[in-house]
Amino acid sequence: MKLYTSIGPNPRLVRMFLAEKKVELPEVQVDILAGENRREPYLGLNPAGGTPLLILETGQALAETTAICEYIEELQPGPPLIGATPEARALTRMWTRRVDLFIVQPLTHGFRGAEGLGLFKDRVHCLPQAADDLKATAREGFAWLDKQMADGRPFIAGLALTLADLMLYSFVEFGALVGQGLDPALQHLAAWHQRMAERPSAQATA
Repeated sequence: MKLYTSIGPNPRLVRMFLAEKKVELPEVQVDILAGENRREPYLGLNPAGGTPLLILETGQALAETTAICEYIEELQPGPPLIGATPEARALTRMWTRRVDLFIVQPLTHGFRGAEGLGLFKDRVHCLPQAADDLKATAREGFAWLDKQMADGRPFIAGLALTLADLMLYSFVEFGALVGQGLDPALQHLAAWHQRMAERPSAQATA
């Protein structure tokens, strides 16, 4: 297998997932700042133009972070990052979806409509008129998640690290670079973030 990767939170998520699994793959760097992912030959592999992209041994191209991570989990079940039982997998997918909907999507679209507008305006549909509201929606998502973690759980889905944690951490780190840093007043998330930052997978992919 071969991983097409680049800067950005989505590629970092997959690299962290692989690091936690102790799976090493050959990598091809894609220069997204220069728009390499928005032209051939990359578009021939991934018509959606995003990174990362996993090329399977069959030659099949697999895009989208959750699909890639699910595939790796199938090949390398341990340590389980999506879940070892049907209930654990369902909970992981529930919390991963919540992180994506409540935080990742509004944070990303808020960035593209504001600080990232110059880079993205000719690549994807941007919403500069909605950027402030999108950023506010992400902040509300962070505040909601902080309240959920007031029960003392060490990780988002419970007692074990999962894909939900890796997704959120990648985008918290990205947010800190683009003016949407984690509010330190959110004490439960701040403590979670510190635990995540100390993990070897976080340090290896910084």
